Amino acid sequence: MDGRDWGTFLLPYEQTVEELKVKFKTMRAELKKREEYTPIEFVTGRVKRLSSILEKAKRLNVRMEDLEQGIEDIAGIRIMCQFVEDIRRVAEFVRARKDLEVVYEKDYITNYKESGYRSFHMIIRYPVQTALGQKIVLAEIQIRTLAMNFWATIEHSLNYKYRESLPDEMRLRLKTAAEAASILDAEMSSIREEILDAQKTFEENSNTTTQVLHAIHQLYFYHLVNEAIRSQEEFNEIWQRQDMEAMKELLLRVRAMISQAKKGDLPDGL
Repeated sequence: MDGRDWGTFLLPYEQTVEELKVKFKTMRAELKKREEYTPIEFVTGRVKRLSSILEKAKRLNVRMEDLEQGIEDIAGIRIMCQFVEDIRRVAEFVRARKDLEVVYEKDYITNYKESGYRSFHMIIRYPVQTALGQKIVLAEIQIRTLAMNFWATIEHSLNYKYRESLPDEMRLRLKTAAEAASILDAEMSSIREEILDAQKTFEENSNTTTQVLHAIHQLYFYHLVNEAIRSQEEFNEIWQRQDMEAMKELLLRVRAMISQAKKGDLPDGL
């Protein structure tokens, strides 16, 4: 092993992971606001451990001076999706970005590994701004479903324990589990519209509840104390019976009271 400062060596990769996590989380938030549904469930990232970098370099016969180009996944981002169909859409979003360059892709969903491993990988070049200037860093983006990620996490742990020499029985059971995860993804896709509709309804109901409570609080601001107390009591009754139509009607009435108050005399200083 050479005598380089490994902490300094990993700094650009750590910065790359943090920046990409922020960018993809921002993408998720924007898509949710624009479309009420986002194909990105959540985003994680990690910098490969030094021991794992050295082990992979040894396995691939990569010289120490060639690590930056020879090991492409020192910086890694994982984008999780609910449905298999979402993976292709997320990949399109990544390809369209101007702040990174896709080098190549590996489709382990259409062409899954013998072990049963499924995921969609994209190797990218990312320009990170360091204290010494711009540096182009290679990073790997993995896009997969929650079921794929669960299986891959377990397989990775077992491979680490057995040093990638899994007993045949364990290997067979993992492959069977991978097929079960694939069947689960297919089942979820078959009821995708029902799932999305249920999630949309939950989101709408949650937003309505929040808006009602905020509006009731505003009544106090306009010194409509009695109205606020009565509205809160009505909210409590509606909440107990989970009548969302009544909740929406309450929201309209409270907003109407606020609108009337705005037309009248406001508190001093406003």
